[in-house]
Amino acid sequence: MFNPQFSVYCVTPGLNGCFHRFFNTSPISPSGRYLAATHMFHENRLSVPDEEAEIILVDLLTGVTSVVAKTRGFDTQLGAQAQWGATDNELFFNDLDTKDWHAFGVKMNPITGRCQNLCGPIFEVTRDGKYAASVCLLRSAITQRGYGVVVPPEVLPWNEGASHKDGVYLTDTTTGKCKLIASYKDIVEACGGSIHPLEPERGGAYHGHQVSWNPQGTRLLLALAFNYPKPIEIGKRPLDMCLITMKPDGSDIHVALKFNLWRLGGHHPCWCPDGEYITQNLRIDNENMRFIRMRYDGSELISLNNKISGCGHPSLHCDGRHLLSDAYVFEPLAFKDGTVPIRLVDIEAGTEQIIARIGSKPPYMGPFYALRVDPHPAWDRTFSRIAFNACPDGTRRIYIADINI
Repeated sequence: MFNPQFSVYCVTPGLNGCFHRFFNTSPISPSGRYLAATHMFHENRLSVPDEEAEIILVDLLTGVTSVVAKTRGFDTQLGAQAQWGATDNELFFNDLDTKDWHAFGVKMNPITGRCQNLCGPIFEVTRDGKYAASVCLLRSAITQRGYGVVVPPEVLPWNEGASHKDGVYLTDTTTGKCKLIASYKDIVEACGGSIHPLEPERGGAYHGHQVSWNPQGTRLLLALAFNYPKPIEIGKRPLDMCLITMKPDGSDIHVALKFNLWRLGGHHPCWCPDGEYITQNLRIDNENMRFIRMRYDGSELISLNNKISGCGHPSLHCDGRHLLSDAYVFEPLAFKDGTVPIRLVDIEAGTEQIIARIGSKPPYMGPFYALRVDPHPAWDRTFSRIAFNACPDGTRRIYIADINI
């Protein structure tokens, strides 16, 4: 662990193949007592259809780990999207019906074991646990492996152009009912000329990559991909990306970041705690990667600090001054030996601390790097602890660091 600057400890020392969801939701329960994660049985190959993983619960007080559910609705990067609602009695994750290859969310009380199957899938749940938003998790593999569920290639549904049948889905977790709140056709029509991809004459289709709630549950952020039929050029992914925001009913749609700006070099948007602004990495000057911020409607785009290099998965502390991030093993701030920093950046001072230096490179990265281990450092709801993934000894483990700012 290279002499970490804060108290850091592994919470899954006796179980290989464990990882938490993402950097914008915490695996630590609202009370701070439990941690929820996905346990994957394989680490040397991609997931295959009809394969099982486990949803595990770690009691952070006693150290006891238990298996609370099994699931087929997972993949190698975000697992089964295990995350918390309003209390420790609301744990959400995905499952998959392999009879008709339908992905659906599960609302579970992990203490009693009581479960409710939802009609729609889960990418992210509001903090009060009342609503889940998602893109089509079957189609996630079209934009990037590891973020959805795994189905046979012959049942993978591809869109054409701006589909009126696919888009952003909202599930009421009380009734279990799901509806399409904004199709990609709706989004394109609402945004007009500001959303068109860079090379529309090549043909292609819109697909959803990620969707997330602001902390207040009043607005959604959609990372929207436009997939081209063939690669744009050698070395580039055959897609363009942009950011869309909307209200939970699919209204008030805005382009927060256009295709041409994302293509400068950008990744990993995240809502700021105020629910009005978004942070992410962007080569705002077409050269240097920075941590940037913009309003949900695309206005007020700025670099947070021109002296600090952007990288990894950035998220802002509730004080608006400190920012948490990591690095990919191939980024300049990585240590070139398979280890990467967990960074705590002081935006105002233009300084940073390395919370920990951790091993992040697995023995096998897999096709499309879909078996890479991203730390995904995530604040808990009190902003006093962070959880992150690591691979220090050839297997996936989860760590917690106590942070005092």
